[in-house]
Amino acid sequence: MPYRYLVFHKPYGVLCQFSCPEPGRQTLQDFIPVPGVYPAGRLDQDSEGLLVLTDDGALQHRLTTPKFGHRRTYLAQVEGLPTEAALMSLRQGVVIQDYHTRPAEARLLADPPDLPPRDPPIRYRAAIPTAWLELTLTEGKNRQVRRMTAAVGYPTLRLVRIAFGALTLQGLTPGNWRPLTAAEQRTLLASTPSTRHADRSLQR
Repeated sequence: MPYRYLVFHKPYGVLCQFSCPEPGRQTLQDFIPVPGVYPAGRLDQDSEGLLVLTDDGALQHRLTTPKFGHRRTYLAQVEGLPTEAALMSLRQGVVIQDYHTRPAEARLLADPPDLPPRDPPIRYRAAIPTAWLELTLTEGKNRQVRRMTAAVGYPTLRLVRIAFGALTLQGLTPGNWRPLTAAEQRTLLASTPSTRHADRSLQR
């Protein structure tokens, strides 16, 4: 039986797991009726966006191990208007707790991105402007984007992962998922060559 590879647009407030001891909390089980798959990497409850799920354990390991350097791209709405100096700090890497992050790609967006509205929306405060950053990281430590923007003085208010390698959210609205196409599977497995399974990887 071939391995299964899915992409999911995780909404705000959904726990990145299939079970929860607390009643009333939404989890992946409320959206994805596919047994045996698990997230390759996580998104915090208050983060949104692209999540890859699979039952290919070797691929999960390589996608979540920092040394393999898989690119993750995020849109972050931050409090305040970041300076060029702050962006340069993000590009060079910043210290969060006792760890120095890898250099990141960081740019200030001229206009807000075309994203579905968040439910609930970000609290609007007329006296405090906000801005949107596009950030691409090659590591995925716990709450890393939020800690990085806070470290340079601009706390993150909303965070959406829009891409994982070549995979994007295109065509997916919050709460929806789909299997990867055969071409997407080939691209994903080519980026993690030791996980290829010639007889099982591609869906029929």
